[in-house]
Amino acid sequence: MMNFRTGFPILKEYLYANTASSGLIHESTIDWRRRHDLEFLKGASNMRMESAHIITDTREAVGDFFGCAYENVALVQNFSLGLNMLLEGLDKGNKVLLLENDYPSVNWSFENRGFPISYGSIDANLEENIHAKIKTDGISILALSLIQWVNGILIDLDFISRLKKEFPALLIIADGTQFCGTANFDFKASGIDVLGASSYKWLLSGYGNGFFMFKDHVKELVNVETIGFNAANADPRNKDNIRFAKHFEPGHLDTLNFGTLNHSLGLLTKIGKDVIAQQLKDLSIKAKNEFSALGLLEDVVVSRKEHSTIFNVKGNDVLFGHLTDNKVVCSQRGKGIRFSFHFYNSTDEIDILVRILKEKL
Repeated sequence: MMNFRTGFPILKEYLYANTASSGLIHESTIDWRRRHDLEFLKGASNMRMESAHIITDTREAVGDFFGCAYENVALVQNFSLGLNMLLEGLDKGNKVLLLENDYPSVNWSFENRGFPISYGSIDANLEENIHAKIKTDGISILALSLIQWVNGILIDLDFISRLKKEFPALLIIADGTQFCGTANFDFKASGIDVLGASSYKWLLSGYGNGFFMFKDHVKELVNVETIGFNAANADPRNKDNIRFAKHFEPGHLDTLNFGTLNHSLGLLTKIGKDVIAQQLKDLSIKAKNEFSALGLLEDVVVSRKEHSTIFNVKGNDVLFGHLTDNKVVCSQRGKGIRFSFHFYNSTDEIDILVRILKEKL
Protein backbone atom coordinates (compact mmCIF):
# COMPACT_ATOMS: atom_id res chain seq x y z
CA MET A 1 0.00 0.00 0.00
CA MET A 2 1.32 3.46 -0.90
CA ASN A 3 2.64 5.55 1.98
CA PHE A 4 1.09 8.96 1.33
CA ARG A 5 2.87 10.54 4.31
CA THR A 6 6.46 10.09 3.14
CA GLY A 7 8.09 13.41 2.33
CA PHE A 8 5.98 15.55 4.67
CA PRO A 9 7.98 15.78 7.93
CA ILE A 10 5.43 17.97 9.75
CA LEU A 11 3.13 14.94 9.90
CA LYS A 12 5.52 13.26 12.35
CA GLU A 13 4.75 15.90 14.97
CA TYR A 14 1.30 17.30 14.16
CA LEU A 15 -2.10 16.12 13.05
CA TYR A 16 -2.32 18.44 10.07
CA ALA A 17 -5.95 19.12 9.18
CA ASN A 18 -5.46 22.52 7.57
CA THR A 19 -4.87 22.09 3.84
CA ALA A 20 -7.81 24.41 3.11
CA SER A 21 -5.60 27.13 4.64
CA SER A 22 -2.24 26.00 3.27
CA GLY A 23 -1.16 22.75 1.70
CA LEU A 24 2.11 21.08 2.59
CA ILE A 25 5.15 21.06 0.33
CA HIS A 26 6.86 17.78 -0.40
CA GLU A 27 10.56 17.30 0.42
CA SER A 28 11.32 16.54 -3.22
CA THR A 29 9.81 19.90 -4.21
CA ILE A 30 11.98 21.69 -1.66
CA ASP A 31 15.03 19.90 -3.08
CA TRP A 32 14.10 21.13 -6.56
CA ARG A 33 13.71 24.69 -5.27
CA ARG A 34 17.15 24.55 -3.62
CA ARG A 35 18.76 23.39 -6.85
CA HIS A 36 16.98 26.11 -8.80
CA ASP A 37 18.19 28.89 -6.50
CA LEU A 38 21.71 27.53 -6.35
CA GLU A 39 21.82 27.59 -10.16
CA PHE A 40 20.52 31.16 -10.11
CA LEU A 41 23.19 32.09 -7.55
CA LYS A 42 25.90 30.74 -9.84
CA GLY A 43 24.46 31.69 -13.22
CA ALA A 44 22.35 34.84 -12.75
CA SER A 45 21.04 36.05 -16.12
CA ASN A 46 22.58 33.06 -17.93
CA MET A 47 20.56 30.76 -15.73
CA ARG A 48 17.39 32.77 -16.38
CA MET A 49 17.84 32.38 -20.12
CA GLU A 50 18.54 28.67 -19.84
CA SER A 51 15.56 28.14 -17.53
CA ALA A 52 12.97 30.00 -19.60
CA HIS A 53 11.51 26.64 -20.62
CA ILE A 54 10.24 26.19 -17.05
CA ILE A 55 7.39 28.61 -17.73
CA THR A 56 6.41 26.80 -20.92
CA ASP A 57 6.74 23.44 -19.18
CA THR A 58 4.45 24.62 -16.37
CA ARG A 59 1.81 25.95 -18.74
CA GLU A 60 1.82 22.61 -20.56
CA ALA A 61 1.71 20.69 -17.28
CA VAL A 62 -1.37 22.61 -16.13
CA GLY A 63 -3.07 21.92 -19.45
CA ASP A 64 -2.22 18.22 -19.32
CA PHE A 65 -3.25 17.82 -15.68
CA PHE A 66 -6.63 19.51 -16.05
CA GLY A 67 -7.51 18.85 -19.69
CA CYS A 68 -7.07 22.28 -21.24
CA ALA A 69 -5.34 23.34 -24.45
CA TYR A 70 -1.90 24.83 -23.78
CA GLU A 71 -2.73 28.11 -25.52
CA ASN A 72 -5.75 28.61 -23.24
CA VAL A 73 -3.76 28.42 -20.01
CA ALA A 74 -2.61 31.61 -18.28
CA LEU A 75 -0.12 31.57 -15.41
CA VAL A 76 -1.00 34.09 -12.72
CA GLN A 77 0.40 34.83 -9.27
CA ASN A 78 -2.94 34.04 -7.59
CA PHE A 79 -6.64 33.61 -8.30
CA SER A 80 -7.65 37.08 -7.08
CA LEU A 81 -5.29 38.87 -9.45
CA GLY A 82 -6.42 36.81 -12.43
CA LEU A 83 -10.12 37.33 -11.71
CA ASN A 84 -9.70 41.08 -11.39
CA MET A 85 -7.93 41.24 -14.76
CA LEU A 86 -10.71 39.16 -16.32
CA LEU A 87 -13.52 41.33 -14.95
CA GLU A 88 -11.95 44.51 -16.29
CA GLY A 89 -12.70 43.13 -19.74
CA LEU A 90 -16.35 42.21 -19.13
CA ASP A 91 -19.35 44.37 -20.00
CA LYS A 92 -20.61 45.78 -16.68
CA GLY A 93 -24.19 45.38 -17.92
CA ASN A 94 -24.03 41.62 -17.44
CA LYS A 95 -26.38 40.32 -14.74
CA VAL A 96 -24.33 38.19 -12.35
CA LEU A 97 -25.35 35.38 -10.02
CA LEU A 98 -23.14 34.90 -6.97
CA LEU A 99 -23.56 32.71 -3.90
CA GLU A 100 -24.22 34.19 -0.49
CA ASN A 101 -21.09 34.15 1.69
CA ASP A 102 -18.90 32.73 -1.08
CA TYR A 103 -15.18 33.42 -0.88
CA PRO A 104 -14.68 37.21 -0.65
CA SER A 105 -12.26 37.38 -3.59
CA VAL A 106 -15.02 35.98 -5.80
CA ASN A 107 -17.90 38.16 -4.63
CA TRP A 108 -16.03 41.39 -3.90
CA SER A 109 -14.48 41.47 -7.37
CA PHE A 110 -17.95 41.73 -8.93
CA GLU A 111 -19.53 43.84 -6.21
CA ASN A 112 -16.76 46.42 -6.30
CA ARG A 113 -17.33 47.01 -10.04
CA GLY A 114 -21.05 47.66 -9.84
CA PHE A 115 -22.34 44.65 -11.76
CA PRO A 116 -26.08 44.04 -11.25
CA ILE A 117 -26.05 41.04 -8.92
CA SER A 118 -28.40 38.35 -7.65
CA TYR A 119 -27.47 35.91 -4.88
CA GLY A 120 -28.17 32.21 -4.49
CA SER A 121 -28.55 30.55 -1.10
CA ILE A 122 -26.07 27.87 -0.05
CA ASP A 123 -28.29 25.20 1.46
CA ALA A 124 -29.32 21.61 0.81
CA ASN A 125 -30.97 22.76 -2.43
CA LEU A 126 -27.98 24.71 -3.74
CA GLU A 127 -28.24 23.52 -7.33
CA GLU A 128 -32.01 24.09 -7.47
CA ASN A 129 -31.50 27.60 -6.08
CA ILE A 130 -28.98 28.41 -8.79
CA HIS A 131 -31.21 27.05 -11.54
CA ALA A 132 -34.23 29.02 -10.33
CA LYS A 133 -32.29 32.30 -10.15
CA ILE A 134 -30.91 31.87 -13.66
CA LYS A 135 -34.40 31.24 -15.04
CA THR A 136 -36.06 34.18 -13.30
CA ASP A 137 -33.39 36.89 -12.99
CA GLY A 138 -32.00 37.16 -16.52
CA ILE A 139 -28.56 35.95 -15.43
CA SER A 140 -25.75 36.03 -18.01
CA ILE A 141 -22.80 35.22 -15.69
CA LEU A 142 -22.59 32.62 -12.91
CA ALA A 143 -19.51 32.94 -10.68
CA LEU A 144 -18.89 30.60 -7.77
CA SER A 145 -16.37 28.55 -5.84
CA LEU A 146 -16.56 24.85 -6.67
CA ILE A 147 -15.98 24.06 -2.99
CA GLN A 148 -17.08 26.50 -0.31
CA TRP A 149 -14.19 27.69 1.83
CA VAL A 150 -15.98 27.78 5.21
CA ASN A 151 -17.94 24.51 5.29
CA GLY A 152 -16.68 22.51 2.31
CA ILE A 153 -19.96 22.26 0.38
CA LEU A 154 -19.19 20.89 -3.08
CA ILE A 155 -21.17 21.95 -6.15
CA ASP A 156 -22.43 19.10 -8.32
CA LEU A 157 -20.28 19.28 -11.46
CA ASP A 158 -22.81 17.20 -13.41
CA PHE A 159 -25.34 19.91 -12.58
CA ILE A 160 -22.96 22.54 -13.97
CA SER A 161 -22.72 20.55 -17.21
CA ARG A 162 -26.50 20.26 -17.47
CA LEU A 163 -26.86 23.95 -16.70
CA LYS A 164 -24.48 24.86 -19.52
CA LYS A 165 -26.45 22.72 -21.97
CA GLU A 166 -29.72 24.34 -20.94
CA PHE A 167 -28.27 27.88 -20.98
CA PRO A 168 -25.41 27.77 -23.53
CA ALA A 169 -24.97 31.56 -23.50
CA LEU A 170 -24.39 31.58 -19.73
CA LEU A 171 -20.76 32.41 -18.87
CA ILE A 172 -19.70 30.18 -15.96
CA ILE A 173 -16.67 31.36 -13.99
CA ALA A 174 -15.33 29.07 -11.27
CA ASP A 175 -12.86 29.45 -8.43
CA GLY A 176 -11.08 26.12 -8.15
CA THR A 177 -8.67 27.04 -5.35
CA GLN A 178 -10.34 24.65 -2.87
CA PHE A 179 -11.07 22.09 -5.59
CA CYS A 180 -8.13 21.68 -7.96
CA GLY A 181 -6.03 18.75 -6.83
CA THR A 182 -8.92 16.89 -5.17
CA ALA A 183 -10.48 15.17 -8.19
CA ASN A 184 -9.64 13.81 -11.63
CA PHE A 185 -11.13 16.81 -13.41
CA ASP A 186 -11.39 17.40 -17.17
CA PHE A 187 -11.86 21.11 -17.89
CA LYS A 188 -12.59 20.61 -21.59
CA ALA A 189 -15.43 18.20 -20.86
CA SER A 190 -16.88 20.33 -18.07
CA GLY A 191 -19.55 22.99 -18.32
CA ILE A 192 -17.18 25.63 -16.94
CA ASP A 193 -16.01 28.41 -19.26
CA VAL A 194 -13.35 29.97 -17.03
CA LEU A 195 -11.60 28.28 -14.13
CA GLY A 196 -8.94 29.93 -12.00
CA ALA A 197 -7.06 28.75 -8.94
CA SER A 198 -4.28 29.58 -6.55
CA SER A 199 -2.02 26.57 -6.11
CA TYR A 200 -0.87 26.76 -2.50
CA LYS A 201 -3.60 24.54 -1.09
CA TRP A 202 -4.50 21.14 -2.58
CA LEU A 203 -1.86 21.38 -5.34
CA LEU A 204 0.92 21.66 -2.73
CA SER A 205 2.79 24.31 -4.68
CA GLY A 206 3.53 27.06 -2.19
CA TYR A 207 2.67 30.70 -2.71
CA GLY A 208 2.97 33.04 -5.68
CA ASN A 209 1.64 30.72 -8.38
CA GLY A 210 -1.74 29.94 -9.86
CA PHE A 211 -3.46 29.67 -13.22
CA PHE A 212 -6.55 30.41 -15.28
CA MET A 213 -8.01 28.19 -17.99
CA PHE A 214 -10.39 29.35 -20.71
CA LYS A 215 -12.66 27.74 -23.26
CA ASP A 216 -12.02 28.93 -26.82
CA HIS A 217 -15.12 31.14 -27.07
CA VAL A 218 -14.29 33.22 -23.97
CA LYS A 219 -12.00 35.51 -25.97
CA GLU A 220 -15.06 36.61 -27.94
CA LEU A 221 -16.84 37.68 -24.75
CA VAL A 222 -14.04 39.41 -22.84
CA ASN A 223 -11.83 42.30 -23.89
CA VAL A 224 -8.79 42.07 -21.62
CA GLU A 225 -6.60 45.15 -22.02
CA THR A 226 -3.82 44.10 -19.66
CA ILE A 227 -0.58 44.17 -21.62
CA GLY A 228 3.17 44.15 -21.15
CA PHE A 229 6.39 43.12 -22.83
CA ASN A 230 6.21 39.57 -21.51
CA ALA A 231 2.74 39.12 -23.01
CA ALA A 232 4.34 39.73 -26.42
CA ASN A 233 7.14 37.23 -25.64
CA ALA A 234 9.56 40.18 -25.38
CA ASP A 235 9.19 40.91 -29.09
CA PRO A 236 7.76 44.34 -30.11
CA ARG A 237 6.50 42.84 -33.36
CA ASN A 238 3.98 40.78 -31.35
CA LYS A 239 2.33 43.77 -29.68
CA ASP A 240 -0.82 43.57 -31.78
CA ASN A 241 -0.91 39.80 -32.02
CA ILE A 242 -1.08 38.60 -28.41
CA ARG A 243 -3.22 35.54 -27.76
CA PHE A 244 -5.98 35.93 -25.18
CA ALA A 245 -4.41 33.98 -22.31
CA LYS A 246 -1.09 35.82 -22.59
CA HIS A 247 -2.82 39.11 -21.66
CA PHE A 248 -2.89 37.67 -18.14
CA GLU A 249 0.93 37.42 -18.15
CA PRO A 250 2.04 41.04 -18.80
CA GLY A 251 5.29 40.88 -16.84
CA HIS A 252 8.08 38.48 -15.93
CA LEU A 253 7.02 35.17 -14.39
CA ASP A 254 9.09 33.65 -11.60
CA THR A 255 10.69 30.36 -12.64
CA LEU A 256 11.05 29.37 -8.96
CA ASN A 257 7.37 29.73 -8.09
CA PHE A 258 5.94 28.40 -11.32
CA GLY A 259 8.56 25.68 -11.47
CA THR A 260 7.32 24.64 -8.03
CA LEU A 261 3.83 24.23 -9.47
CA ASN A 262 5.25 22.19 -12.34
CA HIS A 263 7.14 19.93 -9.94
CA SER A 264 4.11 19.44 -7.69
CA LEU A 265 1.88 18.53 -10.63
CA GLY A 266 4.45 15.90 -11.55
CA LEU A 267 4.34 14.55 -8.01
CA LEU A 268 0.54 14.38 -7.98
CA THR A 269 0.54 12.72 -11.40
CA LYS A 270 2.99 10.10 -10.13
CA ILE A 271 0.75 9.34 -7.14
CA GLY A 272 -2.24 9.23 -9.48
CA LYS A 273 -5.25 11.54 -9.72
CA ASP A 274 -7.69 8.66 -9.30
CA VAL A 275 -5.74 7.35 -6.32
CA ILE A 276 -5.86 10.78 -4.66
CA ALA A 277 -9.57 11.16 -5.41
CA GLN A 278 -10.36 7.78 -3.85
CA GLN A 279 -8.31 8.56 -0.74
CA LEU A 280 -10.18 11.83 -0.32
CA LYS A 281 -13.54 10.14 -0.83
CA ASP A 282 -12.69 7.63 1.92
CA LEU A 283 -11.64 10.45 4.25
CA SER A 284 -14.76 12.48 3.45
CA ILE A 285 -17.13 9.59 4.20
CA LYS A 286 -15.32 8.70 7.43
CA ALA A 287 -15.17 12.29 8.69
CA LYS A 288 -18.78 13.06 7.78
CA ASN A 289 -20.03 9.95 9.57
CA GLU A 290 -17.97 10.62 12.69
CA PHE A 291 -18.70 14.34 12.97
CA SER A 292 -22.40 13.75 12.23
CA ALA A 293 -22.60 11.17 15.01
CA LEU A 294 -21.27 13.80 17.41
CA GLY A 295 -23.84 16.34 16.22
CA LEU A 296 -21.12 18.76 15.13
CA LEU A 297 -22.11 19.47 11.51
CA GLU A 298 -24.60 21.87 9.96
CA ASP A 299 -27.80 20.25 8.71
CA VAL A 300 -27.00 21.44 5.19
CA VAL A 301 -23.75 19.44 5.18
CA VAL A 302 -25.38 16.32 6.63
CA SER A 303 -28.16 16.41 4.03
CA ARG A 304 -25.89 16.71 0.98
CA LYS A 305 -25.13 13.48 -0.88
CA GLU A 306 -21.54 14.35 -1.82
CA HIS A 307 -19.15 16.42 0.23
CA SER A 308 -15.53 17.52 0.07
CA THR A 309 -12.94 16.89 2.81
CA ILE A 310 -13.49 20.31 4.36
CA PHE A 311 -15.66 20.27 7.50
CA ASN A 312 -16.70 23.06 9.84
CA VAL A 313 -17.61 21.68 13.25
CA LYS A 314 -19.35 23.46 16.11
CA GLY A 315 -16.71 24.74 18.49
CA ASN A 316 -15.56 27.73 20.51
CA ASP A 317 -12.21 29.19 21.55
CA VAL A 318 -11.89 26.65 24.37
CA LEU A 319 -12.25 23.70 22.00
CA PHE A 320 -9.88 25.29 19.49
CA GLY A 321 -7.29 25.78 22.25
CA HIS A 322 -7.71 22.14 23.29
CA LEU A 323 -7.08 21.00 19.72
CA THR A 324 -4.01 23.22 19.46
CA ASP A 325 -2.67 21.85 22.77
CA ASN A 326 -3.00 18.37 21.29
CA LYS A 327 -0.98 19.38 18.22
CA VAL A 328 -3.93 19.48 15.85
CA VAL A 329 -3.42 22.11 13.14
CA CYS A 330 -6.77 23.52 12.00
CA SER A 331 -8.50 26.90 11.57
CA GLN A 332 -11.30 28.91 13.12
CA ARG A 333 -13.67 29.89 10.33
CA GLY A 334 -17.15 31.34 10.51
CA LYS A 335 -18.83 30.21 13.72
CA GLY A 336 -16.85 27.02 14.12
CA ILE A 337 -13.61 25.15 13.61
CA ARG A 338 -12.60 24.01 10.15
CA PHE A 339 -10.82 20.71 9.49
CA SER A 340 -9.56 19.90 6.01
CA PHE A 341 -8.00 16.60 4.99
CA HIS A 342 -5.75 15.77 2.04
CA PHE A 343 -4.35 12.48 0.77
CA TYR A 344 -1.56 12.57 3.36
CA ASN A 345 -4.14 12.31 6.12
CA SER A 346 -5.51 8.96 7.29
CA THR A 347 -8.74 7.55 8.67
CA ASP A 348 -6.78 6.72 11.84
CA GLU A 349 -6.15 10.44 12.28
CA ILE A 350 -9.87 11.09 12.11
CA ASP A 351 -10.33 8.59 14.95
CA ILE A 352 -7.69 10.46 16.96
CA LEU A 353 -9.40 13.75 16.20
CA VAL A 354 -12.75 12.38 17.37
CA ARG A 355 -11.18 11.23 20.61
CA ILE A 356 -9.71 14.69 21.22
CA LEU A 357 -13.03 16.37 20.46
CA LYS A 358 -14.91 14.10 22.83
CA GLU A 359 -12.65 15.19 25.69
CA LYS A 360 -14.20 18.67 25.55
CA LEU A 361 -17.74 17.94 24.34
